[in-house]
Amino acid sequence: MRMLLDTFTQMLRTLWAHKLRSFLTMFGIAWGVGSLLLLVGLGEGFRSGNKKQLDTIGEDIMFMFGGRIPAVEGSHSSMRPFFLDYGDYEAIKNEARYVGEIAPVLNRGDIRAVSEFSSTNGQVFGVTANYNIIRYMPISSGRWLNQLDDEQGRFVAVVGDEMRRNMFPGWPALGSTILLNGVRFEVIGVVEKMRGESSATDMRIFVPFNTMRTYFPLKGDNRAAGITYINYRPKARGDHGEARTEVRKIIARRKGFDYRVEDAWFDWDTIQSQQTIGKIFSAMNLFLGSVGLVTLMLGAIGVINIMLVSVSERTREIGLRKAVGATNRRILMQFFLEGSFLTLLSGAIGIVGAAGLMWLLALLPAPEGFDTPRLAPSSAAIAVLSLSLAGIIAGLYPARKAALLQPVEALRKE
Repeated sequence: MRMLLDTFTQMLRTLWAHKLRSFLTMFGIAWGVGSLLLLVGLGEGFRSGNKKQLDTIGEDIMFMFGGRIPAVEGSHSSMRPFFLDYGDYEAIKNEARYVGEIAPVLNRGDIRAVSEFSSTNGQVFGVTANYNIIRYMPISSGRWLNQLDDEQGRFVAVVGDEMRRNMFPGWPALGSTILLNGVRFEVIGVVEKMRGESSATDMRIFVPFNTMRTYFPLKGDNRAAGITYINYRPKARGDHGEARTEVRKIIARRKGFDYRVEDAWFDWDTIQSQQTIGKIFSAMNLFLGSVGLVTLMLGAIGVINIMLVSVSERTREIGLRKAVGATNRRILMQFFLEGSFLTLLSGAIGIVGAAGLMWLLALLPAPEGFDTPRLAPSSAAIAVLSLSLAGIIAGLYPARKAALLQPVEALRKE
């Protein structure tokens, strides 16, 4: 124990004697570790923020909007649009094995909404009771539409937060009535203020699907039985590709064209979007992490360099110590401890510095679609392993060189 304490004291004395050189070497390693953690943390912040943006729409949600049918098979230059109808929804619901929840949506933006205090042209959506299972619809007061509302075609409505404030300024919305193109509806619920991709929900009014279909069908030729789009979720997240193919096959069969014509479809798979964005962020994390690792390795090379210089400068000291009985093991231990100490202390400073900077950034308001950087466990583990490896290399090679010096040859050095 006494020997180890003496070795450690001697190490500190040596490092203090070359303060500037030691500081610059430590700074290089601390900068490398901090850069690695901060850069990967920034990537994780982007990844997390993007996921939260998509989650405001709904978890594992998929859209089918319709598309265009080729007028001539194999031709993409002349295509006629096709629209979804209620029969498409029923066919998918009854036939698709990979589809879990599914909801048809009727949407019109030309319906006049009037309350006792105000009037506006709101976005009116006709939806089924399970719409809030597929889409993210947190209720701040009242309740969501239920199955009986839809089956009985009740005149009830759920309003978005902005719509509530516009139509009932300073007054409670629950229990009040609104007129939609002259048809009276009772407000039974209010949706919480939304953010991100779902912020448009704030200006919407939701009514039972059958009520919407009866009183406010889509306009245009042959659109009376039409629907605006279909929302659905796969039974399992990993089955989203099979679910989309099933939906396409069913609709293509009903519309009379080949489902494999990719340009025919207007749909959106948010699961696939998340996976694509995840690959981009993973590649970005790999690149940013590589930059940090390169910086860290450069710092380790600096430690090796300073220790080799230290061995050269202290050749006579090493020879004298070996001449009076110091063993190769003790010489090896001293220089190994010096290199490891420099590396690990510098790495600890880098980790603490990066964590402190991330904590300060967390106090600032984050831009939409971006979370503040976070200390990723994987990057912290990589940093610790890299530090350990750098410390061993930076300490062991110079230490071995010092330990192998012959006392007579070392004492002859000037």
